[in-house]
Amino acid sequence: MLHVAHGVKLGAAYYHRDMRVLVAGGAGFLGSHFCDRLIAEGHEVVCFDNLVTGSEQNLEPLRREPRFSFEPRDICEPLAVAGKLDFVANFASPASPVDFARLRLEILRVGSVGTWNCLELARAHGAGFMITCTSEAYGDPLVHPQREDYWGNVNPVGPRSCYDESKRFAEALTMAYHRTHHLPTRIARIFNTYGPRMRLDDGRVVPALISQALRGEPLTVFGDGSQTRSFCYVDDEIEGLRRLCDCPDPLPVNIGNPVETTILEFAEVVAELSATLSTGMGAPPARIEHRPLPQDDPRRRCPDISRARQLLGWEPRTPLREGLRRTWESFRPRVAAHPGVS
Repeated sequence: MLHVAHGVKLGAAYYHRDMRVLVAGGAGFLGSHFCDRLIAEGHEVVCFDNLVTGSEQNLEPLRREPRFSFEPRDICEPLAVAGKLDFVANFASPASPVDFARLRLEILRVGSVGTWNCLELARAHGAGFMITCTSEAYGDPLVHPQREDYWGNVNPVGPRSCYDESKRFAEALTMAYHRTHHLPTRIARIFNTYGPRMRLDDGRVVPALISQALRGEPLTVFGDGSQTRSFCYVDDEIEGLRRLCDCPDPLPVNIGNPVETTILEFAEVVAELSATLSTGMGAPPARIEHRPLPQDDPRRRCPDISRARQLLGWEPRTPLREGLRRTWESFRPRVAAHPGVS
């Protein structure tokens, strides 16, 4: 059973307003939304991203903000930031199945060397630190739903291991800094998150199915579709992460949606949306095609969010169909502009 660190006060706002925050990986899907949130609260944001999977287009809404700055930096190289720094939030890592195949070494390096550099930067400034980790820490879980005190069922030499073990190492390193240097740290275990700014070629189920539906292609479901995921809309995810920044508990916290959905059910919802939201409403639902299940694809994935409810007073609120509708509308012009991207 995980417990709150001794002597901390639950629910207390740990950080003041007008922070200066470094967001590593801030040009990515989640990182850019986190930058938006901090700027909206009145904080100053320094964004680092090497743009391997991030995009400067995600930062376009912030370009004219005087409290926002972007540097194309690789956190695997030594880091320095002039002036004060109150908090370091590390979102940096390729994080999709297509990346696991093409960026194996980069993923392992950013989870180890990159996390180390961010922790050292936080320590040098006396700043707080948050690492965004993943439900992949649980692998193909034998315990359901997954609580933070479950150690997981991970294949350390499988095709997904570069990401799984990178994030597990990042968690271990973060806790080592907390215990050795008394650094105020937080660990977020993020479950399937979706919304605007996901990459078209991400390879994950939400952008893959929505892109296929918008192109009028069959929807790809791997296996029989009985495997489950828990889909959290990005606005809800960012709210949970932001609350975690203000929580002094250093142990992992699941930030995800406890509503479990099979991939086949999810594809059927996307097919229904394709019939109601496509140009020329009333079109027939998209057809579903089944393909072989990839190796080590988790069979069930669903978070127990009891700690998030207790520590953060947080749970997701956006219904799946509403979140998918918003995501669909954000994808529509991008798919039209890039018809060849799959």
